[in-house]
Amino acid sequence: MQTPTNIQLIGTEVAIVWDDGAETYFQSEMLRAASPSAENVGEHDILGNQYGGDGPTEFPGVTVQGWEIVGNYAVRFDFSDGHRTGLFTYGYLRDLARKGE
Repeated sequence: MQTPTNIQLIGTEVAIVWDDGAETYFQSEMLRAASPSAENVGEHDILGNQYGGDGPTEFPGVTVQGWEIVGNYAVRFDFSDGHRTGLFTYGYLRDLARKGE
């Protein structure tokens, strides 16, 4: 698993340099929309009922204000709209970059 060696805010983009030399760039609004949090994607109870995940899918003007490395596997971004619950695993971030989202 590749890990970030440097994370920087450049305007409204988040730039990540990975330990394999790759560089990825993400627009803040896209990261907010791609948050894997239960608020964004919902969660299911034991009976299969879904809760959450029915909110907005676009977040115009939202920016990343900070971040925190979580363990040795994820980044938690702080967004200007107060959202900060989605954990972006390193693999998930690399997949987002590959998809060009």
